Amino acid sequence: MNIGNSIELFCFAILASIVVIGALGVVFLNNIVYSAFLLGGVFMSVAGLYLLLNASFVAAAQILVYVGAVNVLILFAIMLVNKQEELKPIKGLQVRKILSGIVCGGLLTLLVRVNLITNWNTPGPVNIGDLSTERIGEHLFTDYLLPFELASVLLLMAMIGAIVLARRDVLINDIGTGEEVNQNLIEKSSNPLLIEEVRK
Repeated sequence: MNIGNSIELFCFAILASIVVIGALGVVFLNNIVYSAFLLGGVFMSVAGLYLLLNASFVAAAQILVYVGAVNVLILFAIMLVNKQEELKPIKGLQVRKILSGIVCGGLLTLLVRVNLITNWNTPGPVNIGDLSTERIGEHLFTDYLLPFELASVLLLMAMIGAIVLARRDVLINDIGTGEEVNQNLIEKSSNPLLIEEVRK
């Protein structure tokens, strides 16, 4: 093993460790803001893994789309909503944990089995250099145009939903049903802003 392969293996080990530790932090941390920042670190580490595979365009797209858009949108939604609610005990939480552990254990076993039985020493695709960006652009706006546009609409809906959830001015009566709105569903300030429904 030459020095180039050693450095590549060392960088892969560091980036993979950051991905695993960051992902565990996202799942197990109670503070959602810290989880969002750790998610950004995971995205950056995945971009580094793409660079090790000589996929520079995918790495740049990973940073621009996931770190620069998705993760910022998550933080934006967290800061907008900012709900201070006490967590209530969940019925059957222990059973849910056991079932989730079984599912995750099964997926881990499947991944380990695939890793052991797969022959990874296969020649990779031919490097086409600068033409890779052109090929990706062609596929993105031809074969994968619909998923690309659906992802854009999904992000827009998420941002609108965060803004709606963050609104503090709530009607006393629901416009559609006419029933009284439960004011405990929103975060109350010292002076709650309630708008009385205009009756004609």
